[in-house]
Amino acid sequence: MNRRSAQRLLAATTAAVAAISLSGCTLIQTLQNGGGQVDPAEIIDADLAPELREYYAQELEWGPCPDDSGADKKAECATALAPMDWDNPDQGEPVELALVRQPATGDNPQGSLFSNPGGPGASGFDFVAQSYGFFSSDLRENFDLVGWDPRGVGRSSAVQCRDDAGMDEYFYGVPDNYAQMTPEQQLEWTVAKSQRFGADCMAGTGELLGYVDTNSTVHDLDLLRALVGDPKLFYFGLSYGTDIGAKYIDQFPERVGRVVLDGATDPTVPGFEVVIDQQEKFADSVRSYLQDCIEGPECPFQASTVEEAEKELRQIAEDADETLMKNADGRVFTSSVLQMAVIAAMYDQSTWQYLTIAFDQYLNANDPSTLFLLADSYYGRDPQGHYDSNMFQAFTAINCLDYPRETDPAKIKAFNQRLNQVSIFPSASTPEEMEIGDLACENWPVDTKVDKLEPVTGAGADPVLVVATTNDPATPLKWARAVAEQLESAQLLEYEGEGHIAYDEQDQCVNSYVDNYLITGELEDAGETKHC
Repeated sequence: MNRRSAQRLLAATTAAVAAISLSGCTLIQTLQNGGGQVDPAEIIDADLAPELREYYAQELEWGPCPDDSGADKKAECATALAPMDWDNPDQGEPVELALVRQPATGDNPQGSLFSNPGGPGASGFDFVAQSYGFFSSDLRENFDLVGWDPRGVGRSSAVQCRDDAGMDEYFYGVPDNYAQMTPEQQLEWTVAKSQRFGADCMAGTGELLGYVDTNSTVHDLDLLRALVGDPKLFYFGLSYGTDIGAKYIDQFPERVGRVVLDGATDPTVPGFEVVIDQQEKFADSVRSYLQDCIEGPECPFQASTVEEAEKELRQIAEDADETLMKNADGRVFTSSVLQMAVIAAMYDQSTWQYLTIAFDQYLNANDPSTLFLLADSYYGRDPQGHYDSNMFQAFTAINCLDYPRETDPAKIKAFNQRLNQVSIFPSASTPEEMEIGDLACENWPVDTKVDKLEPVTGAGADPVLVVATTNDPATPLKWARAVAEQLESAQLLEYEGEGHIAYDEQDQCVNSYVDNYLITGELEDAGETKHC
């Protein structure tokens, strides 16, 4: 999931329908980079402040991974320490960063390839430990694959808001008189809900809650690069992970090695515009799904055209909020659950079949269980009600620090007018009645760290590769094009297809091109867009 779509949907649909011990004395004398000795001066900037040099001088202690990591026996794990506040590194408790490394299978590895799978809030540790097969055999042969949980996430010093029951209430809870509430009452209830959640996050997380922004993570990544002994960063970022990568390119251009940004986000797009862009592309994907469904032999929709099917879909949403059907586990089925189920299925065309099954069960047997399963899969919730990570707690915390906060009522109304125009699920309330912005961040207990969104340029950086899927609903193609244009030395690779993340589609054209670049540094016709 990228950025704000889940956060926005949760707020809008609900309201609309309702200590440290650092070895600072000496630097590491010998650092390894793919089997060759590297002078520490090549790893650590000469002008680094003394209080930061202590962090860069720590030595990682790689050892067996935790039993619950899901990593194989060859994997190694370690914990690094980073300053909580990079601007004031001698203040506050250090942040712990959990890492996992899958050693290269070849005899002459080139160094480390870091990766982040997105979110914000997704676990890079789990991604490398448990989804090792995402990377081709060629990449596994040439690189030590390194994943880490960014600050605020998972096994690292993490945002802590609520237990499983509390997250169920946040995502799925509705008051008993939900169907009888006026839009004004629904909005008041949602604001209070957001305030309670923010207060719980502050109480559970403490000071760290104000330091989980992406710019801090970018500095963490440079620290980790140095600690594994690489003069330059080799990095494979996916979705929000491209945000980390692009900002690294911009802030540390002299340390950029080979970087792939697949499913790129545009750092200049404001929060409201992110929602508009994503909802417009999700709507396109839903229409493609509906077309595919009604052309098939067993589509549960009665419609013969996409336009008619859209109307049916909207009617299902309206009916859900009136009937408030209960799932077998007691959770109430609302339009919010429906929307999350639909969006979850749009990330990959291979999941469309499960959405069709879900609609068939709901429409013909009054059974919303598979729609709940789809929504649950998005949130990382298992059938026993356990959430597999703190992703959506970190998601909100990171987003609320990364974007300027918009509270102007006129701009919020204009945003809702535009959202109603592009969304596949327009609000039942008229735009004039709506004053719903980013309720989570408007009521967040710590201030944003960003006053203005800036483009990335990466002046002087080595060439990087930006990858995009033409019909990606989560990170629209125009974002990747914008990032490739902003960066001074970037090539764009466009994959013609549906879904999120091109490399994951196992297209030979895409994967061979990405692999060759990461392994050799070569780009065909650099500067020109390549198509697959």
